Amino acid sequence: MILFSIEFVPHSIPFTTLQLKPTSNSLHYTAVSFINPKRNDAKSLRNPQKVRVSAETRPTHGLSFDFKEIHLMKLLNRSFRAGKYNESLYFLECMIDKGYKPDLIMCTKLIKGFFSSRKIEKATRVMEIIERYGKPDVFAYNALISGGKLDLALKVFEELLKDNCKPTVITYTILIEATIVQGGIDDAMKLLDEMLSRGLEPDTFTYNAIVRGMCKERVVDRAFDLVKSLNSRGCKPDVITYNILLRALLNQGKWNEGEKLMSEMISRGCTPNVVTHSILIGTLCRDGKSEEAVNLLKSMKEKGLRPDAYCYDPLIAAFCREGKLDLAIEFLDYMISDGCLPDIVNYNTIMAGLCRTGNADHALEVFKKLDEVGCPPNVSSYNTMFSALWSSGDRYRALGMILEMLNQGIDPDEITYNSLISCLCRDGMVDEAIGLLIDMEKGRFRPNVVSYNIILLGLCKLLRVSDAIELLAVMIEKGCRPNETTYILLIEGIGFSGLRSEAMELANSIHTMNAISEDSFKRLNKTFPLLDVYKDLNYSNAKE
Repeated sequence: MILFSIEFVPHSIPFTTLQLKPTSNSLHYTAVSFINPKRNDAKSLRNPQKVRVSAETRPTHGLSFDFKEIHLMKLLNRSFRAGKYNESLYFLECMIDKGYKPDLIMCTKLIKGFFSSRKIEKATRVMEIIERYGKPDVFAYNALISGGKLDLALKVFEELLKDNCKPTVITYTILIEATIVQGGIDDAMKLLDEMLSRGLEPDTFTYNAIVRGMCKERVVDRAFDLVKSLNSRGCKPDVITYNILLRALLNQGKWNEGEKLMSEMISRGCTPNVVTHSILIGTLCRDGKSEEAVNLLKSMKEKGLRPDAYCYDPLIAAFCREGKLDLAIEFLDYMISDGCLPDIVNYNTIMAGLCRTGNADHALEVFKKLDEVGCPPNVSSYNTMFSALWSSGDRYRALGMILEMLNQGIDPDEITYNSLISCLCRDGMVDEAIGLLIDMEKGRFRPNVVSYNIILLGLCKLLRVSDAIELLAVMIEKGCRPNETTYILLIEGIGFSGLRSEAMELANSIHTMNAISEDSFKRLNKTFPLLDVYKDLNYSNAKE
């Protein structure tokens, strides 16, 4: 008899459910239809870096370098332009060791460079050099505040005030944005009040940051109240403000309110832009209204607006979901003819659609052409092809995909591990899958609830219920909370192994703790009594 302890079941099950798409500046032809459009030198502006533009001007620092300093500055500049920030820091430290003062503008650029490559400690090191051997200005502090985490940003802000550098509107806006990301909207509003008390007038960028934060925290009514008060605050909402509010409303499915907002926006002289249309197109596609989305795309072209990749993306993805691959490929061509270069996300969407419809060979042809069209495959591309090839029975080529990915220097992600685990379990190789789970734990990816559920299902299919229960205990011990699927898989595993009364006893206990829904409990209740009926029928038929 299998004993199951309720201590494995946590008493509270919180359910919780964040992409920048890589861009390419290379010239493209579509790898799907192999049509070569007229090549040009247009570069993709898919994800332009967010830059705060300010009317403030930075004073030019006087230069009085000798030959050695000029030489070191050239080396520093050259390494910086090549993106070799560690090398730049080395040359900066060489200059300091020789008694030269750090160039403030170059140091500020270097701080931004380190933040762009997520090397916060080295960015902080550059600021330490400025503080010790030079005199930081508000621009250097802004660079450090904009890239750091909230605690670092607040610390830098304090240093800024100690150095008698006056914070600007940009300083506060950056700090407000960081606070919203990590600290919450109430703390951001306190910073806004502090900003006003210093006599600084927030601009539209500042208010948009707060409106965006409110919408993110789902206090949309509060965001609307703030926007209504902007006129009295000496500031007018712009198209970005309305786009933020529109996205928030449509994410809640409030189309009527969204239409009213659009009317207000136009009446106030704010013309809907490409982003406005991309929000509408994306929401229509999400709601299964791809035909209306296509009509909206045509409408914006008639208005003289040029659709960008974010207008085409949801349409291509929607057509792939609906199995309309011909339309997806057709719109990929339209996208190119409109001057939007497809990126790897678009091609991954097409490949995934081909694989779902049993066209793995065609997807592989697309995959092989990715380098030629200037979109080298990423980890998602390899994950898609691996799963498709394994599912089609071609294990050798599937594993070859993983080896090729590693040889290309592309690191696996959680999806890679889960795909491998799933494929192994599907073919009955559960012990190998468990070995991979252990490898995953030793690496930089912690197995998530999906990883454990896949192996749990594999164990239950092999009727290894004791091992499944042990896995659940390990899962909880490792700090991974089971979800409803976890419990249902285990209950079904116990039930289908012949221990139906034990399965329903467990289901009752978990249901009383609200770990599984009422519908799931009713379904489980129906499933196992039916098995008893079928058993009786089979027995009576055998006697006859």
